[in-house]
Amino acid sequence: MTPGARDTVIAGYIPLLDSALLVAAARLGFADAEGIDLKLVRETSWANIRDRIAVGHFDVAHMLGPMPIAASLNITSLAVPMRAAMSLGLGGNAITVSNRIWNIMEEDGARVDGDPVSTGRALRQVIDKRSVSNETPLRFGVVHPFSGHAYELRYWLAAADIHPDRDIEITVLPPPLMPDALEVGQIDGYCVGEPWNTASVVADIGRIVTFKEAIWPASPEKVLGVTEKWATRNPDLLDRLIRALVKSAEWCGTAENAPQLAALLAGAEFLDCPAETCLPALTGRVPLQNSMPPLDIPFLTFSGVQAHCPRPEHGLWFYSQMVRWGQASFESADLEIVRRTFDGSIYRRATETDAGPTVLVGGEFFDGIRFDPNAIEAYVANFPVKGA
Repeated sequence: MTPGARDTVIAGYIPLLDSALLVAAARLGFADAEGIDLKLVRETSWANIRDRIAVGHFDVAHMLGPMPIAASLNITSLAVPMRAAMSLGLGGNAITVSNRIWNIMEEDGARVDGDPVSTGRALRQVIDKRSVSNETPLRFGVVHPFSGHAYELRYWLAAADIHPDRDIEITVLPPPLMPDALEVGQIDGYCVGEPWNTASVVADIGRIVTFKEAIWPASPEKVLGVTEKWATRNPDLLDRLIRALVKSAEWCGTAENAPQLAALLAGAEFLDCPAETCLPALTGRVPLQNSMPPLDIPFLTFSGVQAHCPRPEHGLWFYSQMVRWGQASFESADLEIVRRTFDGSIYRRATETDAGPTVLVGGEFFDGIRFDPNAIEAYVANFPVKGA
């Protein structure tokens, strides 16, 4: 590269806290240090992210973890082979319900600390009471059918013997619209990334009942999505971008930088919300209810190889949920596609890391069931609540 010259990379993103690595890389000089002019484009929905990277409007994108898998398996619109080049962090999601629903759940034994077992059981009782009185089913929002949010919500519900497609309704909404939809009664609850759970808590219109770290500890969330075609044509540029994002993650993951990061993300150009709404998840001091003091929760992790290197096992769990809920039929040939999509080889090449994490994190769930990536059919078949 000519001294002083920079390569342009166009990245799409959704206004969420876990876009932080891209935002900090673009605004704090980490991308520039790698000779990259990182141009960020805010999008309104994950469907737009998927479509615009497929047609070449974006070079890379802040992307839902399951989305590159769905694209590579050709089970979503405008599907093209994709790679999860890097994970952008662990955790960051929560499930929020309206205050009205929470009050009933609390009466029915829901613990106030976000325990997924008691809150699931309490919601089951709410649903049973509504059924007896012929009330309409509860409606929950998720950000996209192929998302960690959808699978975490479904997993939590099903563990409480609530069928996600029969006992409730699930609808798709863009993340920033979730609090407004809750306030006006269009939905009764939702699963979304931060800060859009805290926004409902601060406004005293909703209550966080449980969160990703409680449901699936140390699990991946967003990834740096890239088409196979772009990754193959631009290996050096992609490597430099990943190195910039790793440096950005180190900065974002430093506790002393949380106020500055919150102020940056909260700006009108990015999340367009009060900085105070961003701080809880960034600091791990998260209020689950407006009237409660915050809890110390490892809510969102930006830095460390566990947070960055994609794992085939994590991709295979996403695939298992696609099969469980009828989005895909199990095909043994699909397993290699999923493994390649999440194999971590691009990240290891860029960072000159010989191997990924030696211990699988995110392998056990709150119900004690451990995921076996070598027995996906049996894993799915053993669940009492499945898709139709």
